[in-house]
Amino acid sequence: MDAIKTLVIDQMGHQVLAPAIPKRIVSLVPSQTELLFDLCLSDRIVGVTKFCIYPAEKVKTKTIIGGTKNFHFELIHQLQPDLIIGNKEENYQEGILELQKWYPVWMSDIYNLQDAYKAIKQIGQVTDTVPAAKKILDNIQRGFNQLRPQANIPAAYFIWRKPYMSIGSQTFIQDILAKAGFHNIFGHLSRYPAIQAVELKTANPKVILLSSEPYPFSQKHIKEFQEICPEAIIKLVDGEMFCWYGSRLQYAAAYLDNLRKEIEKLL
Repeated sequence: MDAIKTLVIDQMGHQVLAPAIPKRIVSLVPSQTELLFDLCLSDRIVGVTKFCIYPAEKVKTKTIIGGTKNFHFELIHQLQPDLIIGNKEENYQEGILELQKWYPVWMSDIYNLQDAYKAIKQIGQVTDTVPAAKKILDNIQRGFNQLRPQANIPAAYFIWRKPYMSIGSQTFIQDILAKAGFHNIFGHLSRYPAIQAVELKTANPKVILLSSEPYPFSQKHIKEFQEICPEAIIKLVDGEMFCWYGSRLQYAAAYLDNLRKEIEKLL
């Protein structure tokens, strides 16, 4: 007997005819992979990307189907998934279009915290884990509802070096910055603008945040930015707390609150 199918609409507006209880799930996004494991779906997850690192002891037992932007289709076909979960920004369109020819592909499309809330709820629905998803979502919302920063600190957030790349409008990171009490000085620019040193100097942020991902900024880069903005407070930050939009958000609010309070003491 064929599995019972359910028609769902993903965050890109696609109609996805998926099993009511999917048994062979492939995840194409690290933060959503972690969410799926936290929804207690370990025995139903068959494939992940090479960038899916959490939970470490569990992802290493799953088949690696390539990266987020270069899928190994033969491996995916061998896994015979009955549900694939991806993301518009993190995955490449050509690869997703190819997978949609063969499998139900549910896509998230996330620009802010509210979108992340909706994605977690909908992933719970499409994987038949609604109670577990609600528990995670309640934890996240409770944390962010308690964030009430008084400050609006001018800040620049960098995700890349050579060229320097920051974050602009309509990005999840910008929304998280705002929730934490930071004003993104490049928020008027395109989503991921390249920034010249002279632009950064002219913008004169009070705070410069150097992310751990996708570029792994480290202690040695602080001096480099300090030479551009001598008076700025420069901090290395955990990029996962700013850009992972799955269950890791349960820990983000406390991290952001502590970061802001630490910076406020230095201003």
